[in-house]
Amino acid sequence: MDKKIIRIFEPSVAMCFVVMLAFSVVSFLFDEILLAAIEAGIVLVLFIYHIILTGERKKQLQKYIASTTNSRDSAMASGVPFPMAIVRFDTDEVLWANPAFQTATGLSKSVFNAKMKDIAPEFSSLWILDGKTELPGEMMLGDRRYRVFGNMFRGKGANGGKLMGSIYLIDETNHLSIMDEYIRSRPVVANILIDNYDELTNNLTEGQVAILNAQIDAKITAWAGGMRCLNRKVERNRYLLIFESKHYATLEEGKFSLLESIRTILNPSGIAATVSMGIGKEGMDVEESYDFAVLAVEMALSRGGDQAVVKDRYNFTFFGGRSLAAQRHTKVKSRVLAGTLTELIKQSDQVFVMGHKNADMDSVGAAAGIQCLCRKLGKQARIVIDRKRNVAGEMIHALSLLDSYEGAFMDPEEALILADNRSLLVVVDTNRPDQVESEALLEAIGKVALIDHHRKTSNSIEQTVLSLHEPSVSSASELVAELLQYAVEPKDVLPEEAKALLSGIVLDTKNFALRTGSGTFEAAAFLRRLGGDPTEVKKLFQSDLATTVARYQIIQCAKIYQHRAAIAALDYSTSRATAAQAADELLGISGIASSFVLYPDGGKVVISGRSLGEANVQLILEPLGGGGNAATAGAQISGKSVQDVLKDLLAAIDKYYEEA
Repeated sequence: MDKKIIRIFEPSVAMCFVVMLAFSVVSFLFDEILLAAIEAGIVLVLFIYHIILTGERKKQLQKYIASTTNSRDSAMASGVPFPMAIVRFDTDEVLWANPAFQTATGLSKSVFNAKMKDIAPEFSSLWILDGKTELPGEMMLGDRRYRVFGNMFRGKGANGGKLMGSIYLIDETNHLSIMDEYIRSRPVVANILIDNYDELTNNLTEGQVAILNAQIDAKITAWAGGMRCLNRKVERNRYLLIFESKHYATLEEGKFSLLESIRTILNPSGIAATVSMGIGKEGMDVEESYDFAVLAVEMALSRGGDQAVVKDRYNFTFFGGRSLAAQRHTKVKSRVLAGTLTELIKQSDQVFVMGHKNADMDSVGAAAGIQCLCRKLGKQARIVIDRKRNVAGEMIHALSLLDSYEGAFMDPEEALILADNRSLLVVVDTNRPDQVESEALLEAIGKVALIDHHRKTSNSIEQTVLSLHEPSVSSASELVAELLQYAVEPKDVLPEEAKALLSGIVLDTKNFALRTGSGTFEAAAFLRRLGGDPTEVKKLFQSDLATTVARYQIIQCAKIYQHRAAIAALDYSTSRATAAQAADELLGISGIASSFVLYPDGGKVVISGRSLGEANVQLILEPLGGGGNAATAGAQISGKSVQDVLKDLLAAIDKYYEEA
């Protein structure tokens, strides 16, 4: 029904007068002349009283309006030059409006009984009641866009004690339209890298390379078509695109479809092309947006490539990255970084080695390898670890018995006291500052070297003097073992250190079943020659009867979700090692691509995720604040119950497969 018609039938003073006059007319028609006269007289008296009262109210409002300007004369003579109205908050009624407001809103000269909700349905007076002087955002009236200002006061006289406010509208349509166009036309820079170009062109003739390049050029040009962008090939495997921000939403909605379309390009050996994309936007100028794009493509490569990373002024956003990381690690890089790390150790007075919280065999094994390198250079590295909260207690105990490791293991508090500005901190098996054994130590030491194999997240450790970060490598122990091949003599490595490094590789590869490459077996063979006995390593993974029973109790309560994920949500706490082992065993169920074990631990809920490679558990757990790699990932969520986290996990699994 029309709002004007509805307003006619709403209770009001005018309606009361109409009803009373109707009674007077009815009395007259029934020859009740005296009664009709009395009723008419009463109506007349009340009407005159109402006119007087309304006049007084208008005078009070005019007096208030006059007080907001220089003088009453200027207020009444020239009027307020922009739309203005007085609103009563308890009834949402417009008590008074100047001609400019009436013109802007389409109100008649009489604003009697007009409601702000009818004029602007999205309008709310809460901002004035909260003490603010400007409406957050803007208000639309027809095709015009207004900024709204106002203040609050209490009425006097007939409106005594009632909360009222004055509202001023500033027409910003032209200005906001120009601002919108400016935002839509801001430059966005895309840095596109064919990240397996060398592998694609290996052993090809010049003609075959030319055909491959033409196919790649055509795919990128087709993807960028319609954006009227600058598209230039700046290197043999790198492209630079600059386009307007208004096209970004379309690219994001298509989830950067170039990631998929580029895979249709195959070289004669059947290898598919993959691309890494870095998108920089919202920079102060083109140069800053380009810098964002460079950072974004580096982030994409550090996470394994085959994905798009968007960097704005505040955050990274990730698209793709569902495939396993391609093998890009080279022995040349290991040799160069081994020399660089050696020089850093020589230049430092003290060396501290730190892994992640609740250290495992990979973390401790990598730390033992760095300790070996430092010993070769005449220094003793101090391994910073919480000796009460870890899952590598037997290995730590075996190393502690060695003369070379006397005093090597140190609590974070002790290390923080000893650290100074000439110290070097080597972080192994993690790249997240919130996951290291001691964040305080990380902040206290200026020189940081990073050795890790997990995919980077948006909050990874950035301020490093050396970074050996390879998500395609099986483990941190494998990376350290490669460094040792170029930095020490075989006789310098103790058999226990070789055993520790081999244990780290065995742990993260699930006994060489996952995430292995040729370098993994070369590193294992190197460690075997140095005394790393596989039989002794296997003993480190043995568990007692109680732990075995606990592991199978977890498996018993597991549920299958979507016919491809096994999830065990526990209402009791367990050890991290037991949860991880149970998650590994759940992968043995036919048809299961991923497994998750959730359990409470203090005020947090811990998730241990595993995969055989078909599903990327890191991408599933990233929205929950987790991290890791495609086959092994975890998360810790505070402030939620296990059931709440389970709901979030199921939603993340659904989203992962919806976007597949």
